Amino acid sequence: MSHPRRLIVGITGASGVVYGVRLLELLKATDIETHLVMSKAAELTLHYESDLKPDDVKALANVVHAPKNIGATIASGSYKTEGMIVAPCSVKTMGEIATGITTGLVARAADVVLKERRRLVLMVRETPFHTGHLRTMTALSEMGAVIAPPLPAFYAKPTSLEQMVDHSLARVLDLFDIEVSGLKRWHGGQLETE
Repeated sequence: MSHPRRLIVGITGASGVVYGVRLLELLKATDIETHLVMSKAAELTLHYESDLKPDDVKALANVVHAPKNIGATIASGSYKTEGMIVAPCSVKTMGEIATGITTGLVARAADVVLKERRRLVLMVRETPFHTGHLRTMTALSEMGAVIAPPLPAFYAKPTSLEQMVDHSLARVLDLFDIEVSGLKRWHGGQLETE
């Protein structure tokens, strides 16, 4: 019996909520079933960084899970998913995932993804990093997570913030073999758009 391709999208309270929102928008055009879990801190950040309401973001997902619902489907390894992207990922959430001491569903779902050896991508939004942050990232990388801070690719010659966001997200989606249009790829000194 086959199941749909499912991807968990976590949005935490780090600055850069646009990454999570745009990720859900990009995934709408695919056959991926999205499972959203947005922390309470993410809802606060959404208020500060955009004109969107939490319900606007939730409407972009196929399934929405309450941030404290540790009994949700995505909290169990027996529930099949492709993995999870946390966009943006706060340092607090990153630390919880690294220690396995999870206080909410974002970290619990990420912990499950790691234990099931599925793909976990953390778009960590903090700078500069201190040694504790770097050690946490190293520990997570050793556990199988991919640390992917949203950094712009200037070779694509972006002319807007939206293009920079889309490029970072398209590169993250590459890690799941999910294609989205418009990504400018480097090809031996020339750019090609897909």
